[in-house]
Amino acid sequence: MHFTHRCFRSIVVSVTATVEPSRTAPLRAGTPAYRRTTLALFVAGLTTFGSMYSTQAVLPELTRVFGAAPAVSALAVSVTTGLLALAIIPVSALSERFGRTRVMTASAVAAVGLGLVIPLAPTLPVLLILRALQGIALAGVPAVAMAYLAEEVDGRDLGGAMGRYVAGTTIGGLLGRVVTAAGLDLMPWRGAMEVFAVAAAALTVVMIRALPASKFHVPKPVSVSTTVRAMAAHLRRPALAVLFVLAFLLMGGFVSVYNFLGFRLLAAPFRFAPGIVGLVFLIYLAGTFSSGAAGRLADRIGRRRVLLAAIATMGSGLLLTLPDATPAVLAGMVVFTAGFFAAHSVASGWVGVLATEHRAEASSGYLFCYYAGSSVVGAAAGIAFAAAGWTGIAAAVGVAVLAAFALAATVLPGSAGASAER
Repeated sequence: MHFTHRCFRSIVVSVTATVEPSRTAPLRAGTPAYRRTTLALFVAGLTTFGSMYSTQAVLPELTRVFGAAPAVSALAVSVTTGLLALAIIPVSALSERFGRTRVMTASAVAAVGLGLVIPLAPTLPVLLILRALQGIALAGVPAVAMAYLAEEVDGRDLGGAMGRYVAGTTIGGLLGRVVTAAGLDLMPWRGAMEVFAVAAAALTVVMIRALPASKFHVPKPVSVSTTVRAMAAHLRRPALAVLFVLAFLLMGGFVSVYNFLGFRLLAAPFRFAPGIVGLVFLIYLAGTFSSGAAGRLADRIGRRRVLLAAIATMGSGLLLTLPDATPAVLAGMVVFTAGFFAAHSVASGWVGVLATEHRAEASSGYLFCYYAGSSVVGAAAGIAFAAAGWTGIAAAVGVAVLAAFALAATVLPGSAGASAER
C-alpha cells in the first residue's frame, strides 16, 4: 500500500510538471508569465519615453516664449538624454546590487515627480536644470530593462520580448509628443506638459503593479573597479563595440531629425498649425510595428541581415524627406522611423545575447552610447540646421547612417558567425 501511494504521488508530480512549466525556467512566449512581464516592460517604455520626449513638441513654443534660438530650445531634450547617458552605467551597477525591479520602480517614481514640477519652471534655465535632473531619474528604466529581459526570457524568444519593450518606447515617445502638442491648441504650453505628466504618473502605477520580481538575478556586490573591468571586457569584443557605436550614430540621427522637423513644418512653404505639427508624431506608430516585427524576424533569419535592412531603410526614408512637398516629407518620415526602431530593436536584443556575463553593464554601455548620441548629435545638429536648414540636417544624419551601415556590414557576424548571433 505504501509502495502504491508513492508510485501514485510520483505520477501526479510528473503529470503536473508537464502541465505547468517550471517556475525556474526562463519565460517562453505564449505563457501568462511572459505576457505579464512584457506588458509591464511595455508600460515602462510608455512612461519613460513619453516623459523623456514630451518637451520635444513644445520646442517652438519655448523659442517663442523665452526668446531663445532653436538650438538653445532643443537643449530641453538634449540635457535630459545627456544626463541620462551619464547616469545609466552607475544606475545599472546599482541594479546588480539592489535588484532590477527595485531600481526600475524607484527610477519611474522619481521621474514622475520631477515631471509634475517641470511645467512650473519660471525661466528656461530653470526648466533645463529640472530636465537634466529628470534625465538622471529616468536612467533606471532603460538601464535595467534590457538586462532584466535577457535574464528572465528564454533566448529563443528574447527578440520578440525586446521588440515589445521597444514598441512601448515608440508609443511612449508618440504619446508624449502628441498629447502635449494637442494640448497646445487648447491651453498654454505649461498646461499641455502638465496633462502629460499626470498621465505618466498613472502609467507608472500600472507598471509598478504589473512588474514581476526577478527570478534569475542574483544580487552581487559592486564597485567602480568591477564595473570598469566589465565594461572594458565588453569593449574588447568587436561585435559589442560596434553595436555601441551604432547606438550613438543612429539615435543621434533620429533625434536630430525629430528635433527640427517641427521648425521646418511651421515655416514656409508648409506653415502648419502647431496642433497639426503635433499630429505628425503619429508617425511613431510605424516604429511600433517595425520594432516588434524586426525582433521576431531576427529570431528566425538572423540579426545581421535584419539590422542591415533596417539601417538601409532609415537612409531611404531620409532621402525621401528632401523635397518641400508634404506627401514626400510624411512618407519619408514613416520609412525613416520604421527603419530606426527596427534597427534599435535588433541591436539592443543582440547586446543581451552577446553579453553572457555582466549583462547590466553591457546594456548600460549600449544605452550610454544611445543617449549620448541623442544629446551630442541632437545638439550639434542645430548648427547644421542654422547653416543649411533641412538640407543640412539630412546631410549630417545621412553621414551617420552611412557610417553605421558600413560598420555593421564589415564587423558584425553574419551566417558564418551564427554562434555569435545566438
